[in-house]
Amino acid sequence: MRPISRLDSIKLEGIGGEKVPRLLREPTREYRTATMDSHRWDNFKPRTDDIVVGTYLKCGTTWTQQIVQLLIFQDPDPRPVVQIAPWLDRVLTPIEQNLATLEAQTHRRSVKTHLPLDAVPIYEGVKYIHVGRNGLDVSMSLHNHFFYFRPEIKARMAELARGDSRIRPVGDADTPDPRQYFLNWIGLAEEYSSDGYGVELPFFEFENTYWRERRRPNLLLVHYNDLKTDLEAEMRRIANFLELEIPQSVWPSLVKAATFDDMKKNGASLLPGADSTWDKGADRFFNEGTNERWKATLNADDVARYHALARKKWSKATAAWVTSGRRVAGEPRLAED
Repeated sequence: MRPISRLDSIKLEGIGGEKVPRLLREPTREYRTATMDSHRWDNFKPRTDDIVVGTYLKCGTTWTQQIVQLLIFQDPDPRPVVQIAPWLDRVLTPIEQNLATLEAQTHRRSVKTHLPLDAVPIYEGVKYIHVGRNGLDVSMSLHNHFFYFRPEIKARMAELARGDSRIRPVGDADTPDPRQYFLNWIGLAEEYSSDGYGVELPFFEFENTYWRERRRPNLLLVHYNDLKTDLEAEMRRIANFLELEIPQSVWPSLVKAATFDDMKKNGASLLPGADSTWDKGADRFFNEGTNERWKATLNADDVARYHALARKKWSKATAAWVTSGRRVAGEPRLAED
């Protein structure tokens, strides 16, 4: 692995008259897969009030991005979240396009990442939001997400993988059987032994990278279950973390715009271009928005296999939070491993 130094690529003299935030921690992991490249952050020019939403896939990323942009703009109008808050590490989009989009924005900016936290630079003043979800629920959503990719998207990802000999295949994502997908997914996690380059970091290792940093004052851990249980309360918690004051009269419309039903209804506006990625476009992406579909798919041995790996990879506190969220497991910042 070559040395990673953000100090080589960021000049700290200011951008557009604004103070550039101080780098608190450089990335310690180089991360490259068929879909992501951590070096796409190398020329990112942060601003002191930027917001980074960082998650494992299918944990409520777009949901949280929608919440963040609703809080930024303070009105419920549907906006193209994937264009306003680009996924910076995604290799299918030219990095120059993403950086130009961010540089041109005059409102408070938000960026999406699916990188483990140790592959992301951490800056003073920049706010980081991580969203967790029970891995059993994640696997069900991942199957829907990947299986229904359009053939040309799958072909493009395979082409990118072939272009770098260090990128390793990640198993069969094309099975129509969600249980078989889970077995492939958990099998790869059980066999994982790598520095993270070339194959996506398993869910268990990925969550550890955020959990270890949970006491950073500029990192907030949010959970899918808590969003489902009391959306308004979690939105207010996020607003407080972002130091945003929202007029009381606006809250009902913002909360409604962040519900699954409203997001699915406005899917074409939130995710323009989704038709070129999934067979049913945004309607496929906003699939069901539910938990516990695995109960009708996996057997007792499958579930036990997941929990056995969780015990091996996580502390009790980590497992409790990832499984159930803050309302059940308690405040992550206060948890003792």
